[in-house]
Amino acid sequence: MENNDILIRLRYALEIKNKEMAEIFKLGGVEVTVPEVIQILTKSDEEEYDAEDDGDGNGQIRVNNGMFDSFLNGLIIYKRGKQEPKPGQPAAPEPPLKKSVNVNNLLLKKVKIALALTTEDMLDLFEKAGITVTKGELGALLRKEGHKNYKECGDKYARNFLKGLAIKYRG
Repeated sequence: MENNDILIRLRYALEIKNKEMAEIFKLGGVEVTVPEVIQILTKSDEEEYDAEDDGDGNGQIRVNNGMFDSFLNGLIIYKRGKQEPKPGQPAAPEPPLKKSVNVNNLLLKKVKIALALTTEDMLDLFEKAGITVTKGELGALLRKEGHKNYKECGDKYARNFLKGLAIKYRG
């Protein structure tokens, strides 16, 4: 699944307005205007998708992994507030995003943090979407890449997670 498609589905599920999307990007450290948000969220045909902006301002802006990670970080700050470092503790810099990182795993982890979801909540979301995920499978999806029990999150899990979010938050 493309990052733009994930953002479209996440925006729909959580009922986020364009102005809020721009604010969330800003909280994550990426300056995006409302018209650019509209271009990011515009679905286009596959042939048009590969073409960059054709000059009339109607092209889709593709979201790379770094920009997507910044959006998810901004979503956490937007929903939970900025975390202040403890006294005497230096602010830990955000680890750089690896090029090979699976954005679906990142999506599960950071949305779980942003919405303060428990493991049970996440299992319920998957169940609402019509698939059964065990606690062990979910734990493997949420592990750090490189851990012996890490499992890469496929598009099926990400799609159904977003579908479950839409069912829960939109009814």
